[in-house]
Amino acid sequence: MPPPSDIVKVAIEWPGANAQLIEMDQKRALPSIIREVCDGWSLSGSEQFALRYADGPQLYITEQSRGEIKNGTILRLAISPARAARQLLERIQSHGIDARLEALKELAKLSADPTFAAEFINMEGIGTLARLVESGTHFGEMLAFTLTAFLELMDHGIVSWDLISLSFIKQIAGYVNQPMVDVSILQRSLAILESMVLNSHSLYHRVAQEITVGQLIGHLQVSNQEIQTYAIALINALFLKAPEDRRQEEYTNPLEQHLTEMASTLAQKHLRSIILNHIIRGNRPIKAEMAHQLYVLQVLTFNLLEERMMTKMDPNDQAQRDVIFELRRIAFDGENDPTATEKRKAMYTKDYKMLGFTNHVNPAMDFTQTPPGMLAVDNMLYLAKVHQDTYIRIVLENSSREDKHECPFGRCAIELTRMLCEILQVGELPNEGCNDYHPMFFTHDRAWEEFFCVCIQLLNKTWKEMRATAEDFNKVMQVVREQITRALVMKPSSLDQLKNKLRGLSYSEILRLRQSERMSQDDFQSPPIIELRERIQPEILELIKQQRLNRLCEGSCFRKLGNRRRQEKFWFCRLSLNHKVLHYGDLDESPQGEVPFELLSDKIPISDIKSVVTGKDCPHMKEKSALKQNKEVLELAFSVLYDPDETLNFVAPNKYEYCIWTDGLCALLGREMGSDLTRSDLDTLISMEMKLRLLDLENITIPEAPPPVPKEPSSYNFSYNYS
Repeated sequence: MPPPSDIVKVAIEWPGANAQLIEMDQKRALPSIIREVCDGWSLSGSEQFALRYADGPQLYITEQSRGEIKNGTILRLAISPARAARQLLERIQSHGIDARLEALKELAKLSADPTFAAEFINMEGIGTLARLVESGTHFGEMLAFTLTAFLELMDHGIVSWDLISLSFIKQIAGYVNQPMVDVSILQRSLAILESMVLNSHSLYHRVAQEITVGQLIGHLQVSNQEIQTYAIALINALFLKAPEDRRQEEYTNPLEQHLTEMASTLAQKHLRSIILNHIIRGNRPIKAEMAHQLYVLQVLTFNLLEERMMTKMDPNDQAQRDVIFELRRIAFDGENDPTATEKRKAMYTKDYKMLGFTNHVNPAMDFTQTPPGMLAVDNMLYLAKVHQDTYIRIVLENSSREDKHECPFGRCAIELTRMLCEILQVGELPNEGCNDYHPMFFTHDRAWEEFFCVCIQLLNKTWKEMRATAEDFNKVMQVVREQITRALVMKPSSLDQLKNKLRGLSYSEILRLRQSERMSQDDFQSPPIIELRERIQPEILELIKQQRLNRLCEGSCFRKLGNRRRQEKFWFCRLSLNHKVLHYGDLDESPQGEVPFELLSDKIPISDIKSVVTGKDCPHMKEKSALKQNKEVLELAFSVLYDPDETLNFVAPNKYEYCIWTDGLCALLGREMGSDLTRSDLDTLISMEMKLRLLDLENITIPEAPPPVPKEPSSYNFSYNYS
């Protein structure tokens, strides 16, 4: 008799018959089990049948997936994938419109199943669907189901996108370009075009000939945020896969920066203002997927700066050196005074020193380090030309000082440009699942340059507040980095709001914040206080543990990562109130609030859990080891390993949820909670409790006589909001 772990108790349904309750031996061949089930209902030809889940996506059970069956699962006896594919293919090609519509509707649902998809594709089903689309005779629901099935089938990666015909592309592009088209057809058409661009280099060129970013702008002005999201996703795909020469040309003349077709399209006021007014400042809250697409667009736009950032200045290139001459001229020569220019030629070295360059003789050498390379020159020239008064004021007020407190403009501008590139991760690919877009970067056509101009004024102000000298340069840059990053966290909605946030983050305020944040680490270092801290720590750890477990009982929604983000499904997991079982199950969409236990069909006893692994040790991360693994996804991944050899794989929506779940699961298993969040909470709460206990001691009144009995510090009962 096999061990109990190899036996699962399931119910199997068949239309018009009582369900069979069987004990399925997982070591027994699946065809043998299906034959026994068919015999129970006197059905012949068991090879024509298969088992499917009765709930959720209703996927077919295979030898590879049968290990996911849990006790209490409800299955359904159904016709085999091959038989189902054959029947649907015949019905799709029938002359009856109603029969064809029902067949396409069923196909759209079944196509998500990889087992069925493989059978349907082997029967040339993809070609059949493509011909139906190319014929142009399908409309409405019938066309929507056809496109849905096509997209689902292609998403399995069985067939190469390169096999798609030009006539099919033209037909799909036609639906996108039509002024009035059904929403469901438009959604699927945009999704198909995005998949073509992302999955095939050759199809990018074909799609780019049929669809331009300008044609997609109209879809950003609709009230349907789903359509807006699909449209921006396609814009991002076209931008991401565009050849380098189309995304960004070399700047042949740095004084006249020419943007390419792709860059100028993304920078033009029309597109930016539409995104700003119809999406960011629209009447509807921005959903997670839209936030991600805006973040991707922001990253790709900033990545246009990468070439300039990684280009060194050639000290022998006269055109590049002319930029430095222009910076000097604007600062010291005024507008139209050629005689003054002649007089000052002998004073260039002094001028370059006053401009704050490190190399006074040949300042071009200051721009040979990458990053920031020529991008620093571009920023300085923009400031000098567009904000000339500000530029001249910064240069002259520092060049006229003789107390060694002058702020070296050139050196600061170069280092600031490098810092901003690091903060905004210029040159890095977008992170999967990241929604960190900044609305203010969509409020100006030259947002990067304006951001630099705000920050260089901040740097000059902070330098004066710190009364810094050249020896304090690195200290000033550290403070400025902290000011900028703290301001960005507050998500200012405009550049003016950014300025207001930065005004509130003066040098004295940064010192105050640092002091406040250090108190939990630097204070209370005497032996009695250390002893008190050690006494308090266990009860604080227990408090944190209970908070983590309470959060697990509330549950969290996770996303199933797939090849196409916006069509991914969601699933929910929560801990039972008695802390003995993990309940989980699939959802059609992200829930609003708590999901009842009865809607979560699967469960894992805590007693069966063997361990919790994270990052690259997770099975679902190892499976993708051959691909370039996204760093952020890797940092949010964790897996529960449970008996016999099963796993439940997670990718947390953010770092906070990752820490909550890994800490909570470790607490359930009696292991140490070691996340950064726990360490931070522990330090904060211990410091709070110690201050309260010490305050109690300070408030004790000692009478003159008789001597009082020594009083223990009171144990203050407090709560802490972790949200």
